[in-house]
Amino acid sequence: MVATAVALATVPALGLPASAVTYGTPTISLSASYLSGAVGATGDPTVTVTVAQSGADVSALTVAATATTKSSVAQTGDVTVTGTGSARTLQVAARGVGYTDLTVKVTGLGGKTASKTLHYAASAAVQYAADARYLTGSSDASAAVDAGGGYIVVADDESNVLRLYDRNNSGAPVRTWDFSSALGVSSEIDLEAATRVGNTVYWTGSLGNGKDGSLKPNRTTLFTTTVTGSGAATQLTLGGSYKGLRADLISWDQANGNRFGFAAGAASGQVPKQINGFNVEGMEFAPGSTSTVYVGFRAPLTPAQAGGKALIVPVTNFDKLPGGSVHATFGTPITLDLGGLSIRDIRKNAADQYLIVAGSWAADDNSDPYALYRWTGQPGDAPVKVRDLPTADAGAWETVVDVPDLTVPGARAQLITDDGAADLYSDGTAAKDLTHPEWKKSRSTWFTVS
Repeated sequence: MVATAVALATVPALGLPASAVTYGTPTISLSASYLSGAVGATGDPTVTVTVAQSGADVSALTVAATATTKSSVAQTGDVTVTGTGSARTLQVAARGVGYTDLTVKVTGLGGKTASKTLHYAASAAVQYAADARYLTGSSDASAAVDAGGGYIVVADDESNVLRLYDRNNSGAPVRTWDFSSALGVSSEIDLEAATRVGNTVYWTGSLGNGKDGSLKPNRTTLFTTTVTGSGAATQLTLGGSYKGLRADLISWDQANGNRFGFAAGAASGQVPKQINGFNVEGMEFAPGSTSTVYVGFRAPLTPAQAGGKALIVPVTNFDKLPGGSVHATFGTPITLDLGGLSIRDIRKNAADQYLIVAGSWAADDNSDPYALYRWTGQPGDAPVKVRDLPTADAGAWETVVDVPDLTVPGARAQLITDDGAADLYSDGTAAKDLTHPEWKKSRSTWFTVS
């Protein structure tokens, strides 16, 4: 009966009155029931609202927020819905930090309605908000490489998942990969560094102990992925792996008089994030090389005292390690004066211009200083500070995605924070412990570096 009435009503020549049309109850669905934003943000993540109603043209349906459980976080007027088709885009402009449930209602013809609840969380305003974007689904970004076409692949030091993000827009990953099973690991690798040459990306764990000093064999994992495609179509396939680099480094240091104290710093019971600890967080190829990689240490400083220098150990056959049967060989170690800070990431461009993210060896990430340095990559050349990095906001500066031409005035580089330890929503919960992945996020920010 309903179908007949609707069909007849669509034939104007029959001259049926409007009352003869029967409308079904509208339907509404959300692409995600949880959404995170930030006060004062530019381009916060959005949710797609899909609506329909039998007997009605979808363009006649209206969608709006009609209620909020905490108006100090977001009011109904702060919710914007755009589009006229079946799929609408919903965005929220946060007023304050915290959580609120927003009622999203579709109103169809015949006065019929349907509603869904959107669970919304808002974090605090940050410096450089216009240049900041948020990578949701994970809060512990620890390394990243450019995938081309405006996309990046980001690693997480709390899981082994690699995530592909649109680097210019806030939101969830468009694709993910987890090679844990194929690598034979059952716990976190503690991914901390990555570098790309051609279509091969090298990824490594920190090589260090757990935060309680316990030995963590999975953190010694070094592996490669092969990139096909670019942009949103990027695909990764697993290449080779190697788990001997930690042991090779310790043996090499012992053979050279324990200059850096690797054996002591890596011993069972030793916490890695100490001034004399053992923890790797940077990895990049040496100038003009596709075989020698600079391995950058968060700890130890050398000497292991306040004001000590940051340490780089060149691995001269790095390309032969994953999937091979050789042990690592080493070049002359390099020490850099980073103002008493150590290496949190190192990246270069095709012209062998390097940027170094410098931070403390300590674990109290959200309060210690950070700085960005440029370097030639030549052992005898001193790094030059580009700028101090802001520390008033939550998050530890962990990675620089790529390096622009540093000779061009106004060139910008994108840096990403690890927000895992941050209390983003002022409820006493660290971001890494949040129940819903949509509320977890890391922040990327573009900085002028030349």
